[in-house]
Amino acid sequence: MKRILLITTAVAGLCSAALPAPAHAKIALGTLTCTGHGGIGLIIGSKKSYNCRFKPTGDRPAEFYRATITNIGLDVGITGKTVMVWAVAAATEERRPGLLAGNYAGVAVDGSIGVGGGGKALAGGWRNSITLQPLSVQAQTGVNLAIGVSGLKLR
Repeated sequence: MKRILLITTAVAGLCSAALPAPAHAKIALGTLTCTGHGGIGLIIGSKKSYNCRFKPTGDRPAEFYRATITNIGLDVGITGKTVMVWAVAAATEERRPGLLAGNYAGVAVDGSIGVGGGGKALAGGWRNSITLQPLSVQAQTGVNLAIGVSGLKLR
């Protein structure tokens, strides 16, 4: 089990490096934490829903979003409760409420046997200017392996 977690952690780090380097500096906006109850991988993909909380930097109030994550690629197994945390950065200093709403795409690697983890590095959102970088390896329970392209819709 430790070997799977170590491999998953290493591959999740590669997910962060897989996004193209931004043409301009990114500004840290805060952290996004999403939790869900898991689901079933359907061999060529999956679609799961999450409740998310965005905590902006500074003294701005938290924002709440509903997320749908779609994985395309190998996705086999069943997962239980899942928690994902991302550092949110943007090419803009705009801080309006609902700024994170939109569509994101990137790469994903998840795996678990009992307890496991993974990561999803994503870019998109408002004017395709927002990046979501895994702050920590996502934690999940179940028996699952997923590798592929991930899409995220935040509403």
